[in-house]
Amino acid sequence: MLQNLVCLKGAKGGQMETRVAIIGIIVENPESVAQINEILHDVRDYVVGRMGIPYRERNISIISVVVDAPENLISSVSGKLGMLDGVSAKITYSRLAKND
Repeated sequence: MLQNLVCLKGAKGGQMETRVAIIGIIVENPESVAQINEILHDVRDYVVGRMGIPYRERNISIISVVVDAPENLISSVSGKLGMLDGVSAKITYSRLAKND
């Protein structure tokens, strides 16, 4: 699914600059969970940590995923998650300078 983004080397063979970010995910359709896990599995090497909270009273789940990855990969992941039925995803970036 994201294989073309997982191979991330710079044009001269060096590593691309990365950013630390949180992808906040709200899941209103439990049938989308398998697809969410597949997308996150594809970028597992960039995931620093993940926390899922079932909010039973509202029948939704909230997932926060911390990543250290190139901006284009983070945007792509968030976009793919947001296109799933009943799923919203937003990104918050750290203010750290790139690769500090």
